[in-house]
Amino acid sequence: MTDTTRISKQLSFWLRHKPEDAGITLSPEGWTPVAPLLKVLEGRGLPCNPGRLQEVVSSNDKQRFELSEDGSQIRARQGHSVSVDLGLASQAPPDFLFHGTAEKTLPLIVETGLKPMNRHHVHLSPDRGTARKVGSRHGKPAILIVAAQSMAAEGHQFYRTENGVWLTIEVPVRFLEIDT
Repeated sequence: MTDTTRISKQLSFWLRHKPEDAGITLSPEGWTPVAPLLKVLEGRGLPCNPGRLQEVVSSNDKQRFELSEDGSQIRARQGHSVSVDLGLASQAPPDFLFHGTAEKTLPLIVETGLKPMNRHHVHLSPDRGTARKVGSRHGKPAILIVAAQSMAAEGHQFYRTENGVWLTIEVPVRFLEIDT
């Protein structure tokens, strides 16, 4: 595993799930100052300066992080298990969105729908390719088609992050179809 990957994984852990492990505090919107974070990374054997951090943020294949305009703060764009308000406005989704998962999880999903589990939202992809990539992280991938526009018509809220991930609280079974 490269240092860039190790830094990215560590940032994901701290900025999405366990800021206290790094001794940092997230603002209500999920931001934390960069300078103390760089010191903690160095203390954990992952030297990182502002330029390197910018490289980690910009090269992340899922664009999980964002820096403030002046580069002094950083946050994760989605996937939090800690309470944050990303300030995303509800948006009308496209007709269909996609969810990638491991094939072994399908029996539970077709029984209960998509739940956020230990996160605040269910993550949906705008295309099958992205969903397949997400699903393949945990075994043989399975793709679910989400009737997003039908959900929205029934009052479900959708949010789109800057990196194109769609978020919703849950997806009831009646809005799911297994992509064959």
